[in-house]
Amino acid sequence: MEEFRKKTADEIEKDVIFSHAIKAGKRIYYMDVRKTRKDEMYLSITESKKIVSGEGDDQQVSFEKHKIFLYREDFGNFIDGLTKTIKFIHEAEKASPGVSGGVSVGADEPAVEASDENAGDGASDFKIEF
Repeated sequence: MEEFRKKTADEIEKDVIFSHAIKAGKRIYYMDVRKTRKDEMYLSITESKKIVSGEGDDQQVSFEKHKIFLYREDFGNFIDGLTKTIKFIHEAEKASPGVSGGVSVGADEPAVEASDENAGDGASDFKIEF
């Protein structure tokens, strides 16, 4: 019978084939490509948020983490949903400028781009570059 045991941090890091970190204020988003036991790749997205509690000498720092695992068969639906959501946010911000802080993508990270095909009619399509 196979033994189940908790993986050490070193073993978990060996599972990561590719990693990209995105810093956003007190949060860091980690985009990790990993492999299953059957050598199939999947995307692991981790949000890590720094939590500071207490004051002075009693101050303690911890990190709250949330993970999403996205498998190849779900990429299309995920991208479609993300694209529609980003499009909605951009259009809502155009209709009500100044309501929120705006959606921005770092200069070196062209994750989402508006296409020019609908530029004249006020509607925008977005494509995600890989």
